[in-house]
Amino acid sequence: MDTAILQDQERRDKTPLPATRPECRNRIIQLQSDIAAIRDQIAVADLNRQVNNLPMNPAWFARARSALRHKREELAHMQELLRQLPGGPEEIKTKLKECIIQVVRAHFSEDEWRSVLDQAHQRLASQGGA
Repeated sequence: MDTAILQDQERRDKTPLPATRPECRNRIIQLQSDIAAIRDQIAVADLNRQVNNLPMNPAWFARARSALRHKREELAHMQELLRQLPGGPEEIKTKLKECIIQVVRAHFSEDEWRSVLDQAHQRLASQGGA
């Protein structure tokens, strides 16, 4: 039975967290592949058990399930890290809003701009915002 994925999990090298979005996406892809490989190994072991009418090795099965759980936890962690890394959709959206404000602000006097801000605050309050 192939135990490369399980052995990889057992030695769990302490690699640094990805520093960029592409590195993080690559790690997520690798984790998804690892999870699929572990699930395939479990499925093959179960099929062999059924076909040959033999018991499954409980220690191996426990290690496989643990490896699967750890990979899933790491995947969730990487997905959260990806959301927090610079250059994500929220950061781009915020920068776009700041640019729009700068462009529009140049076309209004102080009083007009204050009126625009008051209207925006009223709209925010009516929509259940702060």
